Amino acid sequence: MRVAVTGMAWLTALGGDLDVVWQALLDGKSGLRPVPFAGRLRNDLVAEAMDGQVPPPERLVKMACQTIRRALSYAGREADDPDVQLVLSTSLGAMLDDAASRTSLSGWAVSVARELGSIAPPIVVSTACSSSSDAILIGAELIRAGAAKCCVCGGADVVTPSKRLGHSALGTMSTTQLRAFDVRHDGTLLGEGAGFLVLEPESPQRKSFAILRGTGSANDATGMTVADMTGLSAEYAMKRSLADADLPVSAIELINAHGSGTTMNDTTECNAFKTLFGGSDRPLVFATKGNFGHTLGATGAIEAIALVLALRAGRVPPIHGLGQPLPEFSLPLPVSDPVSCDARIGLSLTLGFGGFDTSLIFEVAR
Repeated sequence: MRVAVTGMAWLTALGGDLDVVWQALLDGKSGLRPVPFAGRLRNDLVAEAMDGQVPPPERLVKMACQTIRRALSYAGREADDPDVQLVLSTSLGAMLDDAASRTSLSGWAVSVARELGSIAPPIVVSTACSSSSDAILIGAELIRAGAAKCCVCGGADVVTPSKRLGHSALGTMSTTQLRAFDVRHDGTLLGEGAGFLVLEPESPQRKSFAILRGTGSANDATGMTVADMTGLSAEYAMKRSLADADLPVSAIELINAHGSGTTMNDTTECNAFKTLFGGSDRPLVFATKGNFGHTLGATGAIEAIALVLALRAGRVPPIHGLGQPLPEFSLPLPVSDPVSCDARIGLSLTLGFGGFDTSLIFEVAR
């Protein structure tokens, strides 16, 4: 059974409208802005998607509800439809900064389902920065198994003081700006947002944005925050998604990479791509964290949406902050300006703390 994306929506620091945000990506805009902080940080740049004065627990629920409603509207569905199953994810949400949230990492999702009037209890996923990619993977499996007729899959995450302090202390936060795959890369910058895709069995009676051809995941189990820089686990995830899609490596024409801007993650992806694609001059690789910030548990779904829009538009946005590509990066990268691309099939790769690596393959009609 083929799984169709019948609706999708996002909320980012660049806005929430699909077309407006897409144009902002093509224009090379970034939502990262200085946000004052009482403590000492490596960088005060943050990409806020909603008023930072709203408490994180409330912000998390609001962002998710707004985005899910818009995604469902594209699919002509309502949240209280008994056929709709919510598959919701976050990394740590508001848990680090809100005592009430520490009792359960699923409590926020229950609040979202209640506010939306969802009939079925939500399925909740938390696999660090791969959370929303894994939510999409789970939704696809539910559809294929006949266990669900319609799944709303994705995630939401918020920037909190503890996360800013934590990434600053870990040294994963850039002291300058987020420059994925650039020789000057020195870390990531945080953002918040939400992204959700509506998945249903493919049907001629329903319009769709894309087909979710394949999914795959792996875990390198190297450490809590340290990735396996050989790229082997990321390679496994991509190979498994290709096997699931019944596609050869050569079918992948476009990749939305994790592109976090840290030396460790950029090297991991560089090695994985080099091993999988060899000396080929395709696929084209782009990344969007320089535009949205690293949106943690929401990043996989947001980047999946960006990939689908790029495939549909036949244009790929430049990588914000990229001026001097890593000489060891073997695949082409869009620098400074949008690049035309006639790709129909693309892959979105997400790497998370704890070694969670997830790959999603989408196809659009031409």
